[in-house]
Amino acid sequence: MRKVKVAAVQMSMSSSREENISKAEKLVREAAAEGANIVLLPELFETPYFCQERNYDYYSLAFEAKKDPAVIRMTELSRELNLVIPVSFFERARYLRYNSVAILDCGSFLGVYRKTHIPDDHFYQEKFYFSPGDTGFKVFKTTFGKIGVGICWDQWFPEAARCMALKGAELLFYPTAIGSEPILEVDSMPHWRRCMQGHSAANIIPVIAANRIGIESVEPSYENNHQKSSLKFYGSSFITDELGEIRASADRESEAVITTEFDLHEIEEERLSWGIFRDRRPEQYGIIAGLKD
Repeated sequence: MRKVKVAAVQMSMSSSREENISKAEKLVREAAAEGANIVLLPELFETPYFCQERNYDYYSLAFEAKKDPAVIRMTELSRELNLVIPVSFFERARYLRYNSVAILDCGSFLGVYRKTHIPDDHFYQEKFYFSPGDTGFKVFKTTFGKIGVGICWDQWFPEAARCMALKGAELLFYPTAIGSEPILEVDSMPHWRRCMQGHSAANIIPVIAANRIGIESVEPSYENNHQKSSLKFYGSSFITDELGEIRASADRESEAVITTEFDLHEIEEERLSWGIFRDRRPEQYGIIAGLKD
């Protein structure tokens, strides 16, 4: 047996970076008290979701990976509590900015994944801030298993999940910041969940998703060209088993810590018995390029 207990943290964010980091620490400690080995925090939890508007001043929110305040605090916490913590942060890399996750393994800094797919939509204007990630999809060998991490918009792409599974990931983690669609006027939550449940089922791998909650509003000012808008983040963080069934779930409104335990050896045997990777035919998939409308 190779048992591991995973947790997803769901939280709201204030305008205070220190307050948000302290809240995240409190919730991580709650997860550790419940026996969690790997704890996932939401996307960009240090601040409100600044990508709702375009404002050059927000470029200054970024830090180099090992100098980011949340990365520093969570590195210490992961060492103290013997945890793996994927930490989402706004990364400064000379003249570029990335939406990134640092993987912290019991006090060790294992590296960074930079978000590959960058959205550009009403009130999710990430292309203004982030360059497309240049790390490729990565798998990190941690104390408690091999993990792959995608970030929010990455979660819609089956290729990302399959790449990480093929590289040996045993668990997939998705920190995210998603909520209302004021222009489209749709509730994307069920679709959001089903998409990741599909990644889980197709690859025989558990998926862990952590989202934020609360209403975040933009007030008119000269710096943002007098924009006024708001997003309501719908929480609904969840954990699937290896067949895509939801095993733990948070609601749309509450701060929460959810946990589930897995036996990675049993899942490996199940993945092998299904033959999904044995029967892949990648040499045939290229024919899609020849399809005509």
